[in-house]
Amino acid sequence: MAECSQISDETNENENTHKHQEIHLEDAESMNPDDESNSHTEMKKPMSPEQEYKASIQMKKSKKKALLELRCRVEDAIIGNYMLGKPRGKVPESKKTQENLHDISLWGVPLLPSKGHEGTDIILLKFLKARDFKVSEAFNMLRRTLIWRREFKTEGILEENFGPELENVVYINSTDKEGHPLCYNVCGAFKDRDFYKKTFGSEAKCEEFLRWRVQSMEKVIQNLNFTAGGVDSMVQILDLKNSPRPSNKELRLVTKKAITLLQDNYPELIFRHIVINVPFWYYASHTLISKFISQRTKSKFILARPSGVADTLLKFIAPENLPVQYGGLKRENDIEFSPADKALELIVKAGTIESIEIPATEAGVTVVWDMTIVGWDVNYKEEFIPEDEGSYKILLEKDKKMGQSMRNSFYISEPGKIVITIENGTYKRKRVLYRFRSKPTVPMYVYFK
Repeated sequence: MAECSQISDETNENENTHKHQEIHLEDAESMNPDDESNSHTEMKKPMSPEQEYKASIQMKKSKKKALLELRCRVEDAIIGNYMLGKPRGKVPESKKTQENLHDISLWGVPLLPSKGHEGTDIILLKFLKARDFKVSEAFNMLRRTLIWRREFKTEGILEENFGPELENVVYINSTDKEGHPLCYNVCGAFKDRDFYKKTFGSEAKCEEFLRWRVQSMEKVIQNLNFTAGGVDSMVQILDLKNSPRPSNKELRLVTKKAITLLQDNYPELIFRHIVINVPFWYYASHTLISKFISQRTKSKFILARPSGVADTLLKFIAPENLPVQYGGLKRENDIEFSPADKALELIVKAGTIESIEIPATEAGVTVVWDMTIVGWDVNYKEEFIPEDEGSYKILLEKDKKMGQSMRNSFYISEPGKIVITIENGTYKRKRVLYRFRSKPTVPMYVYFK
């Protein structure tokens, strides 16, 4: 094949022709191999910019060559009908074409490179990255994944019904700042003994749970885009609030099995794995689980204690897309605000008092506002101050300690402003996120008339 013949050509290209080429090298590793000739020196000299540039060129070329090699192997295996394993012994001529694999696909993307689908390389690169661009290992991983999917019958798994009880355990809710779908995993539900027994009460139930877990993964994949420039990975958020301890044998074994299964068959689909409301016992459990996952997977984990949940999540998720229970502004079935209503930010320094002023220049409207404070632990007060000095101020919310995202509204009967006063008595600065809007409103007394 012409494509395969390019491999040697790519290796022998003159590096000087690339000197002015912009390099976009994903996951590039340091290229500073040990030099035996300098083994007696105390410290190696850092690479010069030119050396780093040449190293990055070489790395890019080696990865491109690996992709071309994998394309060739996959093409040969599909055309030769042995992508799912070579048959044992001599195959009769009448059965050689019994199964045509030309239309084989993965996550909706054709795997036959000669079909020219732009998502094929994206899928193959995921397997290469998972195996450090070792072509044989990546090819075998892909083959095992396809065999497993056939044996596990994943193609029809989206239509299977596992009951409504598990719907709130794993759910998709919005995206992060880079567009990755957010998949929330809520473990607190399993603290209920009846629910736990119903889910893990037998070996058959554990296998059903594992199948449901695969279905959840496949549902999130439906939101990915395996095209050039598309978002082809997700963010997993694991909420351990009220989670059962690892002493629960069934949950521990199923979790271990699920982690292995997902790592082996869904490479590079998780962009980031954020674990929140982490109890102290989890750190020991995480250390044990880490023995069964790759170093590349380990690097994607971020752990957050209960006090740091909002601060951690807001680094990656806009407040308009983060649910209120995690310190954001997003509410389900919200009729007042949408993700397009961006939040404003106010920094309140330690030991200071700041105010937010919401103008209300015309009567006959209702002003609605949202507010959340990263780290909580502040006092706030809300009041309406009319323009007319002869009118009275109206206290909307007396001095109160803030411990969760809040929303309030007020009907404006005369021009003025709403003032929210925030007092930070702590030794740390606080980040206030808020938004507001006005909407025409007919007073209730008009309806009664």
